[in-house]
Amino acid sequence: MKSRAPLTIHARERRVLRARLALAVTAALAMLFPVYWMVVTSISTPADVRGSRLRLWPTSVNWANFSEPWGKFPYPTWILNSVVIAVAAVSLTVVINLMAGYAFAKLRFPGRNVLFLLILSTLMVPVQVVMVPQFHLVVDFGLIGSDWGVILPRLAEAFGLFMARQFMMAVPDELIEAAQVDGAGQIRIFTRVVLPLCRPLIAVLVIFTFMWRWNEFAWPLIVLKDPESYTLQVGLLFLKNQYGHDYGALMAMSLVSMLPMLVVFALFQRHFVEGMARSGIK
Repeated sequence: MKSRAPLTIHARERRVLRARLALAVTAALAMLFPVYWMVVTSISTPADVRGSRLRLWPTSVNWANFSEPWGKFPYPTWILNSVVIAVAAVSLTVVINLMAGYAFAKLRFPGRNVLFLLILSTLMVPVQVVMVPQFHLVVDFGLIGSDWGVILPRLAEAFGLFMARQFMMAVPDELIEAAQVDGAGQIRIFTRVVLPLCRPLIAVLVIFTFMWRWNEFAWPLIVLKDPESYTLQVGLLFLKNQYGHDYGALMAMSLVSMLPMLVVFALFQRHFVEGMARSGIK
């Protein structure tokens, strides 16, 4: 009788583990199915897409969905525009968030907590509400139609600042005090002591900021006027207007637009989970 109890407990643990594994696999398949359907549609012929039967794989692979839109529209230019805007925005935004997060986490100045709460309160304001004043500012500075008109208005992200501040709160004050005893100033402490400890945080900020900027649609559509200066997401709308009946071409170009985000995540994913956990985001 005594030997059966551990076996029963182990059997229950195995059943629970199998149930959790089955649930995880089911959830993963449910989340991946839209991506799979995008891939299938991107290589399907128009007859397969418009057919009444549901096909999990096309009758024949149609690579023209990739080549025809690429040849008719300036996709290389749109991709280059998106890369330039996303890289510039990510670089500047991450630097600003790191510096502001260090200031709110480790520096003491009057009104620090009140100012931090005011910045966090902007997260509750819909983006559409601030588009009109932002547009007036862009017009006043003569940035309509330029990449800087897309980049500059949203350099400071309250969410990124919050993550940076929460992460840097965990940096031991003793390290900063030891650097101050050695005669280091705030800039040197920030660059030589704090930043080397913030690699997971930087990875998280880069991934999130690149994702937001790469997928941004409404603001580039408002600011950019020349079709040659469009970003890839705005160009997809132009493609949809031309190929409204051809979902294969639309899904093919949408699939291409996903690749840079996958590359960025693959480069920084090693530190992603650690950065999310240490920044206090659950």
